[in-house]
Amino acid sequence: MVGGAMIGPQNTAVRTKLGPLLNGFVNYEYWAPVPKMMSPGVQELLNTYQERAGEAGVDLLGHYMVPLAYAQMQVVAQAVEATGGFDDASLSAYTREKTFPTVMGDVRFGVKGEWSESRVLQVQFQGITGHELGQFQNGSRRIVVSPPESSSGELIFPYAEALTDG
Repeated sequence: MVGGAMIGPQNTAVRTKLGPLLNGFVNYEYWAPVPKMMSPGVQELLNTYQERAGEAGVDLLGHYMVPLAYAQMQVVAQAVEATGGFDDASLSAYTREKTFPTVMGDVRFGVKGEWSESRVLQVQFQGITGHELGQFQNGSRRIVVSPPESSSGELIFPYAEALTDG
């Protein structure tokens, strides 16, 4: 297997520059535009963000960090509202006990503040042709292979097969 935890392929400029050279590579992501990840409210958030980002000429795909960052702020807002302030001990205790509805689905934390269920995805680039931006807009070229509850396709293995299939 090639890949695993590379910083860079999440970036639009890197994806379009490398194009088909990415086929077969596996990398991490926090969210991908695949059917199993389309929680209530996420498409509306993306539409608003992508319009604003487009006007500003930044973040051409507009979905790598947006759902995760927004969900994190939803958790903070809910905890602050429920506890009535910014006291660290109160916020920590509250977040360990509650489940938070977010644009990424329900979020719950463990006793040490970690996610009770990992939200890190493993994706494999498949079927990329050329360097055109549009092919990265949806989840058809970045296949979620793990975890199973978020998967959108199968891992192509061994890696050499991914090179000849695309």
